[in-house]
Amino acid sequence: MKILYIVSNRMGRGTYWRALGYAQALTKRAHSATVLAVGTQKWGIQTHHIDNVTVIETPDLIPTSGYDLWDTVNRIHWSRNKQFDLIHLFENRPVTIFPGLFNSRKHQTPLFMDWCDWFGKGGSVEERSSLLLRTILRPVETYFEETFRTRAVGTTVINTVLQRKAEGLGVHTDDILYMPNIANLDHMRVQDKANVRTKLTLSENVPILGYTGAIFEKDARLMAQAFDELIKQRPDAKLLLIGYNNQPIEEWVTDKTAVIRTGFVSSEALADYVSACDMGWLTLVNNGANRGRFPMKTFDFMAAGRPLLVTDVGDLRQFVEGHQIGVVAKDSPKAIAETTLDLLDHTALQTKLGDNGRDVVTSQFNESILAEKLEAFYLSKFST
Repeated sequence: MKILYIVSNRMGRGTYWRALGYAQALTKRAHSATVLAVGTQKWGIQTHHIDNVTVIETPDLIPTSGYDLWDTVNRIHWSRNKQFDLIHLFENRPVTIFPGLFNSRKHQTPLFMDWCDWFGKGGSVEERSSLLLRTILRPVETYFEETFRTRAVGTTVINTVLQRKAEGLGVHTDDILYMPNIANLDHMRVQDKANVRTKLTLSENVPILGYTGAIFEKDARLMAQAFDELIKQRPDAKLLLIGYNNQPIEEWVTDKTAVIRTGFVSSEALADYVSACDMGWLTLVNNGANRGRFPMKTFDFMAAGRPLLVTDVGDLRQFVEGHQIGVVAKDSPKAIAETTLDLLDHTALQTKLGDNGRDVVTSQFNESILAEKLEAFYLSKFST
């Protein structure tokens, strides 16, 4: 099959990685895959080749996360004479939905839609700091997120919350596939903690709690408050912010020197820093934005053989406890600190949970298994 994935994220950010992971996996099953991503340039189309995947960057005048009219027009123009066997949209925003619908109608191409973030009313739009912006964007985000769902012959979802929302919008249960992210087993690997800390010049005998990527402000403030509670008992603890992090967490904690920020890192360095942690620290507030997603970073820590501390949000409790890969706390600073301290005191349990995590991603969330599952879903829609 010749497959087109259309994403509303810039190359290298957010859902782009989800789409790229599946594109790479399906090319290994003798399919052809192209990923259409938002570019960083205002003019011109850039073409890249990543493994066997063609990545097209389309021009974007303003970094509006999927609402750029110029980008939308360029994508429609680029795709007008290109025919694919199927199109899979990752998030329904103008830069994805309009080019997808255009190409699908013109060439009678089956259209699939992915839902891996809750953007509209009740979701991440509520996390915007400006009341005016929330008021303006709430109906817009909700419209694009919900209106077109029944236009797809197949829908992929990342969690049960979004599955229920899709069903509520009229998508038949048989047309929905639960599709988790693919674990990055090529780069993430189990490493000796002491050795990798020496390599990174990190202290060997102190607790290090790790978090990768961007974070909502409310989650960041909860993280800072929980860390302050924790260092009352473990003043030697460190909070390691790996990669791009968009919140000034070190400004919100009592001891600013206890927060280590790496900035942008390569895939190799990301694997090293994750392996240097005692656990992944996912301190998420129990709100719609977090219930409507499933953090990709979860699989990074699992693939590195590190246990997880997660808060009781969405599918996380069932996932973590069901696979015995970490511990779960209520989304309060004291509960997070107490649960973290208890796990830090039990090194054998840390090892067991980390080993379980690696076993789970290797056996259940590797690219071969998940690509086969997605391929079967695609093919089932061609036969109906």
